[in-house]
Order: sequence, then C-alpha cells, then structure tokens
Amino acid sequence: MDVIVMILCLVVVLSVLVFIHEGGHYLTARAFGVRVTEFMIGLPGPRVGFTWHGTKFGVTAVPLGGYARVCGMEPGAESPHLEQTMAFAYERGTVYLEDVAAHLGISDDEAYAALDELTEWGTLAPPHRKDKHNIYRTPAIKGVRAEGAPDPLDDPHAFYESERRQQYRSLPFWKRSLILLAGPLVNLLFAVVAFVLIFSVMGVDVQNTQTGEITHMSIGPLEAVVAGFSYIGAVVVSVAQLFNPATASQVVESSVSVVGMAVISKSYLDAGLVYLLYFTAMISVSLGVMNLLPIPPLDGGRFLVEIVQRIRRKEVTLKTLNYISMAGMALFICFFLVMVNQDVQRFVFGNW
Repeated sequence: MDVIVMILCLVVVLSVLVFIHEGGHYLTARAFGVRVTEFMIGLPGPRVGFTWHGTKFGVTAVPLGGYARVCGMEPGAESPHLEQTMAFAYERGTVYLEDVAAHLGISDDEAYAALDELTEWGTLAPPHRKDKHNIYRTPAIKGVRAEGAPDPLDDPHAFYESERRQQYRSLPFWKRSLILLAGPLVNLLFAVVAFVLIFSVMGVDVQNTQTGEITHMSIGPLEAVVAGFSYIGAVVVSVAQLFNPATASQVVESSVSVVGMAVISKSYLDAGLVYLLYFTAMISVSLGVMNLLPIPPLDGGRFLVEIVQRIRRKEVTLKTLNYISMAGMALFICFFLVMVNQDVQRFVFGNW
C-alpha cells in the first residue's frame, strides 16, 4: 500500500509541476500570438479532454510528464511549397499526398515535407490512425467548417501570411527565446512563491537541539525570497558540478531518480502539507534548473540552438539537430540508469 501511495504522490507532484512548466510555454506563446494546438498532461497517446480557443487541453493515458504543442517549432528549413500546398488542400478539403505531388509537379518527399509542416502549423489536420493512405484534411472549426470540408481561399497568399504569423518560427529571436525559457523560469518562480508561503505565511516548526523544545517560527517575505534564491543558487552550483570530472561522480551519488523521489515524497506527505509543499518546491527548482542546461532536447539546448542560428544567420540542419539530441538523450539515459540503480539499492537495503 505504501508503494502505491508513493507513486500516486509523486505522479500528482510531477503533474502539477509539468502543468506549471508547460503553462509557461503556453501562456508566453499565446501572448505573442502563436498558435498552440495541444496542452496535455502525460506522454503522447490516447487522451481525453476538451478544446478551447483552438487548443486541445487534456490528460493522456500515461500521466507522466506533459507537453504544449507550440506551432512552428519544427526544426530545419521551411518548405518552399507551403503556399501552393495550402491552397490546393483547402480547395479540395481532403487530399492525398500523391495528389498534392502530382498537382504541384514535385516529388512525394517534397509533398510530404510540405503537408507535414502544415500539420505542425495547425493549418491542416494530420492523417487518422485508421487511414490506409496519407490523407490530409482541413481542420474542423466549430460552427464554421467540418473536418475535411472544402474551403477555397479567396486570397491564398494573404491566408498563408496570416497562418505563418501564428508560428513560432515567424517571431524575432527575443520572443522565441522567451517562449523557450518561460517553462523553466515559471518553475523557479513557483518555487520562490512556495518558499514565501512556507516561511512567511504558514511558518515552520523548529526544534531546539539542546532542550528539544519545538517553536513555530516564520520570517519576513523578503527573507523568504532570499532563501528561495539561495536554494536555487545551490542547485545551480550542484548541477554545474556534473560537468566537472572531479565532482561528477559525487553529485550523481548524492542525487536521486524518480524512484528516490517517490520514496522521499511519502515521508514529506506524512509530515504534513507544509513539508509536501516544500518538497514540491525543491522538485520544481530541480526541474527548472535541469531544463536550462544547454543540451538538446531540453529548453536550454533549444535556446543554445537559437543563439547559434542567430550568430551564424543560418538555420542548424535537421540532421545536426538529430545527432545533438540523440547525444543529449544518451547522456541523460546514462545518468538515469545509474541513479535508478542507486535508488533501488537504497530502497532494498534501507539506506536512505
């Protein structure tokens, strides 16, 4: 029973923090007029939810993690056939990949690239799972158009420009950077607010080590903010030591994986609401700081790519991005496996 409580507690905490994190990306993107087609808690897959202002909100079958699908974030150069493909698809309502290629006089691969990019933009609906062929459709708009219904464009170029303005890639560098960094920064902001609530509003019990007497204490909001930023600074220093060969092993040994977090979350839950909030704030700081690391596919890695592209005035190729992302994922998988092994041994032998 304790194991189930541990898992549920961690799932709830992580779901809340992922919601906050992705909410940062979502709100910033929408503030800049960028379309967001999905805002989900959980891994991509079967889901339930609702649609509001063009965004599907919901929970997937595996409620671990989450994502906000910000349109126009696909890597690589923009297809030169988007406007023509868009006009043809809206004229027909429902199109096959091969028909697009034949109509435009381009290869199937070029047609696929254009259609796939338009689905990423939210301009076209992607093929359904039950489709036997690559079929693309106009998206449904409640009260205006059913999915796959023809909707010929009076001015294809004006429509293309309107759609492109709602894409991440159309924004200037500083706005793209804010969208990328908003998630981690909101996690850090949440942690600071949580520290203020804990130390200034709720207060904490402090035990005198000599007399054993417990006193309920609180500090001023400014002091709580300073304490919050001090904790963030300590986590930044600790994470930075991962990249120092002399200290990396020590940092990994003192870290915990999701297994360890699940075990620890139960003890904080048993201690009460204040301590559970403190645990949530600590995890939020870790989530925020780790996502700022300049390693794709993390937010910090994407921000680094934006900086490189800004300096070179040339987009990083899709092939290069894939290689860098694979290397980054391999590094994190190695850390994850080592820490899970540590946590399992700690759990089995009771060495927490």
